[in-house]
Amino acid sequence: MEPDLFTAAAEERQEKEPSSSPLAVRMRPRTLDEVVGQQHLLKPGSPLRRLVGEASGPAGPSSVILWGPPGTGKTTLAYVVSKATDARFVELSAITAGVKEVRAVIDGARRASGGYGKETVLFLDEIHRFSKAQQDSLLPAVENRWVTLIAATTENPNFSVISPLLSRSLLLTLEPLTDEDVKGLVRRALTDERGLKGAVTLPEETESHLLRIAGGDARRALTALEAAAGAALDKGEAEIGLTTLEETVDRAAVKYDRDGDQHYDVASALIKSIRGSDVDAALHYLARMIEAGEDPRFIARRLMISASEDIGLADPTALQTAVAAAQAVAMIGFPEAALTLSHATIALALAPKSNAATTAIGAALEDVRKGLAGPVPAHLRDSHYKGATKLGHGQGYVYPHDLPEGIAAQQYAPDALKDREYYEPTRHGAEARYADAVEWTRKNLGRKRS
Repeated sequence: MEPDLFTAAAEERQEKEPSSSPLAVRMRPRTLDEVVGQQHLLKPGSPLRRLVGEASGPAGPSSVILWGPPGTGKTTLAYVVSKATDARFVELSAITAGVKEVRAVIDGARRASGGYGKETVLFLDEIHRFSKAQQDSLLPAVENRWVTLIAATTENPNFSVISPLLSRSLLLTLEPLTDEDVKGLVRRALTDERGLKGAVTLPEETESHLLRIAGGDARRALTALEAAAGAALDKGEAEIGLTTLEETVDRAAVKYDRDGDQHYDVASALIKSIRGSDVDAALHYLARMIEAGEDPRFIARRLMISASEDIGLADPTALQTAVAAAQAVAMIGFPEAALTLSHATIALALAPKSNAATTAIGAALEDVRKGLAGPVPAHLRDSHYKGATKLGHGQGYVYPHDLPEGIAAQQYAPDALKDREYYEPTRHGAEARYADAVEWTRKNLGRKRS
């Protein structure tokens, strides 16, 4: 809705008394150049640059849909546009607005455009909460450019925004902020006149814990910083200690250095607990890694390795579960990725175990490295090219599908390895049936036990 007298009065008070607004609001960038992160969206000539009037010419700015996790700057970018553009700026939230409010904005935009040539930028937050009919009401205005729409959503627009609206807008994907991005915001807030004005300092240990708490969410970081700074000042302290931050946000700092020994020790303990089938210990180490802000993709990679190294064919679905978890984690990120990692960790810890696949490839590699290889048997060599027959390639090869049992008693390995057996299956879980299959096939291949 357009600002009324009360909204205007509140904004005027915020200008005169900055401390009346939350720190996250006070520290919002005023220009696109102050925006931290999202540099892929802020290049010269980008849609956002055009929205703030940095480009000219016959091509007007396009409507955009901003898609990204909470705290990555969707509302901030809209705020910067509202301050920088010469256009009339109107903000609506899909949580409280409906078709009536949308139509009122569109009618006002048409009057402003026809009456005094003023363009309108409509910021619609949480657009995924709009029903299909509510989103339909935006189409004429966007198509005819009565308004330039900036829509924000945390949900995948391909599922939550109607296709006609998607096709009339540019979809801009916001990336999660890095720790360095959030650190820059925190340090600016500590010293900036709009922020804490140097009233407190933040030691490195406390800063590291604050970044873990934030998890790439700028708003969460500034909210926690403001609360901790207030607590420190109430105690008469000029430094935000780790204990003060822990008490304020009620989250203990996990002793975990992502670049040091703890990183590898805890990761090792996670995998060894899974190998040992201790699901509770595995979940403990997983929780430590999550709470410490470990990259979820690193955890997922370790689980995929564990699925082959320690479970293998005892449960052929273990690797499928781990790979699916890795794909899901890459798509959703924290905090929801914790659920997926828990799912996979529990499945792997409780699965029957076998390292037969691990020892098999290890033994085969060892022989190759020792020089035990030899030429490929002539009957297995490629016989499709001209002249191969004269060389004896493919002669004597028996096609297994031509036989009733589907297996041909012929030599496949080089002479030096013809009786070598690398795979020694266990009788654990599903691998028992592979053990039976190996015994039967080796017998029917006419192999002699080594």
